[in-house]
Amino acid sequence: MRRWPLVIGAAACLMLAGAAPAPSAPVALDLAVRAAMTKTGARGIAVALIGRGKPVFVRSYGTRNAAGAPLNADTIMYGASITKAVFAYMVMQLVDEGRIDLDRPLADYLAKPLPAYGNLDAYGNWGDLAGDDRWRTITARHILTHSTGFANFAFLESDGKLRIHFAPGTRYAYSGEGMMLLQFAIERGLGLDVGAEMQRRVFDRFGMANTSLKWRADFARNLADGWKNNGSIEPHDERSRVRAAGSMDTTIEDMAKFASGFMRGDGISKAGRAEMLRGQLPITTRQQFPTLLPELPLAERSKGLSAGLGVVTFDGPQGPGFYKGGHNDSTANTWVCLKASERCVIILSNDVRAEKAFPALVRAALGETGAPWHWEYGLPQ
Repeated sequence: MRRWPLVIGAAACLMLAGAAPAPSAPVALDLAVRAAMTKTGARGIAVALIGRGKPVFVRSYGTRNAAGAPLNADTIMYGASITKAVFAYMVMQLVDEGRIDLDRPLADYLAKPLPAYGNLDAYGNWGDLAGDDRWRTITARHILTHSTGFANFAFLESDGKLRIHFAPGTRYAYSGEGMMLLQFAIERGLGLDVGAEMQRRVFDRFGMANTSLKWRADFARNLADGWKNNGSIEPHDERSRVRAAGSMDTTIEDMAKFASGFMRGDGISKAGRAEMLRGQLPITTRQQFPTLLPELPLAERSKGLSAGLGVVTFDGPQGPGFYKGGHNDSTANTWVCLKASERCVIILSNDVRAEKAFPALVRAALGETGAPWHWEYGLPQ
């Protein structure tokens, strides 16, 4: 198990005014990670603690591959759906600049009707939408609040075809397909390259030297493979296409830089950041997955749980917070923040078994937050 030093010393931790709980949070988090790895069998976990716009603690634990190479703070890990939150931050820069209107139909940005572009491997099966004109009403806000009406991905439909299940904007249903539609509108409608814009506007801005939406050959030198629930290993996928829905490779060091900058409000207007973190659409299902679950009766819904723009917002014992998760068969990630105290924790794991320990890890880092673990993962609060 590889230990990494604190980003700043213990004395500096003590100076983080108002960063409750006590400055022992890094110690508590360190102990919690070690206990989590023993309990879950997770082979690798990396964590970062952010206080008032600065990294307080960045450390990695365990191994990155079957050969037992250490998981380091600069090891390349799969970002999974945390990509969506970083993409949303970039989109809000375009909103600040007047390039995108959150409530203007994306159809207005395209030269042709969406179904006329056909089914495109690099984006989505837009041709399947012919005959259902509700695609004309979909906006960037609908996409960033996961209310397009799409399933998560078309390949999950019984016939593999993309369809709209409800009037866009009326309810939450998680959709990577929607994120791909927004990428398509930005690239075909505005003539921008999302990969290049993310590099310039986000990764370069924050000095995220080991982060990209597309595979880089230099990543192979220090790369994390993953472990599945059954303990089998899954090689890291070399993603050759930019996909706003989840192709980001990153490191815990780089994610700490992004989260710190985001909490400071760098690169985005105060109004734009506030709009991202405003609960905009109540979440009405018992759990997030599978998507398109029936809506609960009003009395049974989670109070304060809503879609922000690219993140989920919640109310808890320390006030409002927000978070974004990322998951696949061998990846478990989360980013949880509290607005009032300006504290965050980021957890990246190359072992999906770590997910079961997220409530305890976040509690060790931030205290009780009220993050909706049951809704996200089916876990106890």
